[in-house]
Amino acid sequence: MGKSSLINMLAGKKGLAKTSQTPGKTQLINHFLINDSWYIVDLPGYGYARASKTKKADWNKFIHTYLDKRESLQCVMVLIDSRLEPQKIDLEFCNWLGEKGLAFVLIFTKADKQSSVKTDQCVAQFKKALSQTFDEFPQYFITSSETQLGHDEVLNFIGEVNKHFVIPTINI
Repeated sequence: MGKSSLINMLAGKKGLAKTSQTPGKTQLINHFLINDSWYIVDLPGYGYARASKTKKADWNKFIHTYLDKRESLQCVMVLIDSRLEPQKIDLEFCNWLGEKGLAFVLIFTKADKQSSVKTDQCVAQFKKALSQTFDEFPQYFITSSETQLGHDEVLNFIGEVNKHFVIPTINI
């Protein structure tokens, strides 16, 4: 589950955000107006994508500038593949968010692709790696777009962040 799959899961609308089997489908900023009061913003990914180094560097610069300058930003959701050991690029991005003082949570995705024990082990590895630079581990959620795991928990979190949000309905 990538960023677009998470948006579709939360909205309960397949195809709202365009998905692909190939990472890197999202190449532009996409805004999704929720309940006529706030936005979910889908940015290009900073990690694995089939794109040139130049294009990836451009996306990286764009993402950092967008997040750093966006005054209305409430929280960044950093998506982490729950099947993988901590990736340097994910740790660097979390550290950058921390250095900038930007609020963020971790969303561990694709939990349906392995056992819950394996997911818990990967989360523990990520916690350990992030503890090198953070005193407290950020709030996190374990999700699956296939099984809807984490759906209610993420929506409830968004509701806490944005008091205008009515749980559990999303109207696009």
